[in-house]
Order: sequence, then C-alpha cells, then structure tokens
Amino acid sequence: MADTSFRTLVTGASSGIGAEFARALRGRGESVVLVARRRDRLAQLASELGGEPAAVPIVADLAREGMADELRKLFDERGLAVDGLVNCAGLGLTGPFASQSRAVIRAMCDVNVRAVAELTRAFLPPMLERRRGFIVNVASTAAFQPIPYLGVYAATKAFVLSFSEALGEELRGTGIQVQALCPGVTATEFLEVSETGGELRVRRLPMMTPRQVVEASLDGLERGRLRVVVGFSNRLLAFVTRRLAPAWLARRVAGELYRPRARG
Repeated sequence: MADTSFRTLVTGASSGIGAEFARALRGRGESVVLVARRRDRLAQLASELGGEPAAVPIVADLAREGMADELRKLFDERGLAVDGLVNCAGLGLTGPFASQSRAVIRAMCDVNVRAVAELTRAFLPPMLERRRGFIVNVASTAAFQPIPYLGVYAATKAFVLSFSEALGEELRGTGIQVQALCPGVTATEFLEVSETGGELRVRRLPMMTPRQVVEASLDGLERGRLRVVVGFSNRLLAFVTRRLAPAWLARRVAGELYRPRARG
C-alpha cells in the first residue's frame, strides 16, 4: 500500500497536463493534492481518483500574492507532507504585446514565474530535511527562443527552464530530483484559453497528448534527466533553434507561427 503520509502536490490540476499528472501518479499508487482555481473540476477529478485522503482538492488562485505561504501553512495544519511538487499551472495569451492588458501580463508573470519560485521555496526545505523528493517544473519548447506575439509567455517559460536547471545543479547529491519539462504544442484547452486559435499556423504542427507529455516526464524522472523535451520533432527543433539557426531566423519563424491572422 502507498505511504499516504506523503503526497505529490500538482498545480493546474483541473485540466490538461496537470490532470493527467494526477491520474498517472494515482495509477502508481501515490497520493496527490490537487490545486487549481476551478472548484467543480477539482471535485470531479478528486472523486475520479478515489477521494480523500488519496486525492485532496484545494481551490487556490496562484496569481494571488502570498498563496504559496498560505498553501504551506494549510498543509502543515492538515498534516500533509509533500515529497513531490509538479508546478504545472500556467497562463498564456497570444497577440500583439501592445494590445494585452496589464492585468493579463501581471497574471502571466505571477503564475508562470513567481508562483513556481515561491512554491518551490515553500516546499523544498522539508524535502531537503528528509533527503528525498522531486520537483517537476513545466516549461515549454517556447523557452528555447523569443516568440513574437507570445512574448511574455515565452519569456516566463525561459525563466522556468533556467531556474529549474540551476536548481537541479544546486541540489545534486541531496536526494532531490529536479526536472524541467518542455512539451511542444499539446492538445489541451490551453490553446483556446490563450487564444491560440485555429487561424494560427502553429496549430498545423503535430500535436501531442497530455498523456504523452506525462509519460515522458515520469520516464525522465526514472532516468534522472534534468531536462525533458517531449517528442523527437521538438528535440530536433530545440537543437536547430539553439545551435544551428541564426537568432534572427528563429525569431522570424516563431513569429510567423504565432502571428494572428484574420478569419476568412
């Protein structure tokens, strides 16, 4: 039987890659804490996964300042110990930067950057004391080059990649494993929420499923891989954009993939 005194915290668990992480971890006999904003989705998923104590839903808005400390305090009060952290929550918006609202820009930075760093800071020390645990930070292939019309999102994911790889080196030999997970375009509702609609050329690229992304991540954890780029075509693209293609060409191609086009 799984040790139910320890759990994996999954953010962004109400849909997409986060929900698939929760299902995969429960399938391995692990207990999970599901964090997201949508109460109905969380309740449904928690029920699907067996309910408490195996699957604990917690409604939280990670864009709110101080939420990481509030979650840590709540965990301590409820006696929930974390030996796995999956930072999957993310926000994105496609379109010209000048037309994006300050509120949306701030939310992207808060969820994609600040929450990742603060949640890691909140839950890492107890892992270090026990000398066991893992942290998966969901970055993106968008982290490998600037992307016009997706500039803020891509920049936040570049932070996640850099932060994760630096942290992984810091924690080498401590028993804590860190992974920067870099999926490409994935068939989730994120594409619609970020307004990455069918008119953008990026939608013509091969898509992966959330299950494929999670399977690659868990396989990477077993193999001790710090950076996991999901899919051969994405690994090839990452190599070309970072090593072979001139920076101006990588930017130009990325911009064409995400440039908004009128319907018609």
